[in-house]
Amino acid sequence: MAEEKEKGIRLQLFLARAGVGSRRSCEPLIQSGRVAVNGKVVTELGTRVTEDDLVVFDGKELRPVRRKVYFALHKPVGYICAHTDDENRPIVYDLIRPYFSGRLFSVGRLDFQTSGLLLLTNDGEFAKTVAHPSSRIEKEYVVETKKPISEDRLKEWIAGIRIAGEKYVLKRYYLKTSRRIHLVLEEGKNREIRTVFAFWRHSVKRIHRVRIGAVVMKDLPPAAHRELTPTEIASLTRKKPRKLIIRKKK
Repeated sequence: MAEEKEKGIRLQLFLARAGVGSRRSCEPLIQSGRVAVNGKVVTELGTRVTEDDLVVFDGKELRPVRRKVYFALHKPVGYICAHTDDENRPIVYDLIRPYFSGRLFSVGRLDFQTSGLLLLTNDGEFAKTVAHPSSRIEKEYVVETKKPISEDRLKEWIAGIRIAGEKYVLKRYYLKTSRRIHLVLEEGKNREIRTVFAFWRHSVKRIHRVRIGAVVMKDLPPAAHRELTPTEIASLTRKKPRKLIIRKKK
């Protein structure tokens, strides 16, 4: 902490605290010349800044985030997990902007046609921890198909399927009906479910995420959101939740 007071903090950490992204994801932003300090473009990752420095990202002045927020959002079909879109499609952040004006980013993504639970935060380190495959956080999806699902195929997926050089592994499944199934993934590669079902030439009608770790969407309506509880946040980062200390009046 003494080092921070004397020399400031690394620029990528400053960007993370300002809600731009995780420290690692901020590094290429600096190297590509999108960040300026005191009017000068900086591309060196070792650059240190203090609260007295003027830091600008893509023309916008940044300040460290004072309050970290963690939201669970019910993403509807037809929204994208991006801050801008050349096709002018609806953006998930627009659903929460009337309630929180600061910059947010999603913890992982759901594609345009997939609905369900999505986590949004301004805490870059939290997002990095939860999204990283080493965290082994379960994601549960409800999948509906046009024709019956073969359990032999699902067992094959549990053993591991290699598609175009990429290995996909299913942790477990629960068949609700012959055409409706709950799938539990840990790593959850990009568009994994759609990729595997396309490999099987099996049409998917609907993909809906219902759970991330201990966070369950339950009765949250489409397009609605809620804040995560301290216990839910702690469960995702494997830290003990802070206890509220109540001091008795003398």
